[in-house]
Amino acid sequence: MPQHTLCIAPMLDWTDRHARYFLRLISQHTLLYTEMVTTQAILRGDREHQLGYSKEEHPLALQLGGSEPAELAECARIAADYGYDEINLNVGCPSARVKSGNFGACLMATPEIVAESVYAMANAVPDIPITVKHRIGIDEQDSYEFLHQFVETIATAGCNTFIVHARKAWLSGLSPKQNREIPPLRYERVYQLKKDFPHLGFVINGGINSLQQAEQLIRSEEYGAYIEGAMIGREAYHNPYILHDVDQRLYNSTNPVKKRSQIVIELIDYIRQHHQNRPVHDVTRHILGLFHGLPGAKSWRRILSTRAEFEPVWEKAITELVTEFKDMGY
Repeated sequence: MPQHTLCIAPMLDWTDRHARYFLRLISQHTLLYTEMVTTQAILRGDREHQLGYSKEEHPLALQLGGSEPAELAECARIAADYGYDEINLNVGCPSARVKSGNFGACLMATPEIVAESVYAMANAVPDIPITVKHRIGIDEQDSYEFLHQFVETIATAGCNTFIVHARKAWLSGLSPKQNREIPPLRYERVYQLKKDFPHLGFVINGGINSLQQAEQLIRSEEYGAYIEGAMIGREAYHNPYILHDVDQRLYNSTNPVKKRSQIVIELIDYIRQHHQNRPVHDVTRHILGLFHGLPGAKSWRRILSTRAEFEPVWEKAITELVTEFKDMGY
């Protein structure tokens, strides 16, 4: 089973295979998650487009969206053939589109369906861990007793690791963005779950903006319990270099920390291979934040968004600018 010490959250339209390859150049051990992929997209769509990835992305988890146990089990089998290290069920997304498909956060109201789904997937792929990402509650169903019963029900079906976004979700009245910001964080509930279910693994998610904060939450003394990991979302996308020393700090790696310029130089080969028949922007849009907060970051973003878009200058434009950053010690 992959380690959950630090995870990068599944983010729709963001954590595609190019973003994950880029993040893997920064950290070899952080657990990466795909965007949420629906069962219908896998069963009826372009399977390679939905599930394909580069071997360098491991350890890699697939997040599924769905609520039909038989379909989820079939998708789990397909994912196993693709070699994913973990399969995660989305029980946390509150968007109206997801709700209309009867999956995501609304499934917290029917834990028996989640349990049936987990049981079906666990039996379909007994050698691959099935995990669940969920909220601490939905709408008025937000008591700790409700959360405790939800976890207990799902655990009996074969889920041993829970990724908990420590906010409840409002299924109506708030946008997905508002649901990430307005409901208050209740970190203490995740630690209470760990106390009540010490044999289960818990990963905390929500409002984590730095590696230092993630480290403090994993090894927190404030709440009287240690948990298995932390999951960072948008901050890792907008400011990816916060991961630069995670392998050394959390995974006891002895490999040297890479500079930003080295990461770009390694990525150029990947872009060159990808660009044979696809827009460069598919990759470069994910690296806009690499020099976040440094002198020259604005020029980096501008060049990636203009000159680096066009043949044949993309490689020359990126190489020239990254050489300047290298000379500055970045």
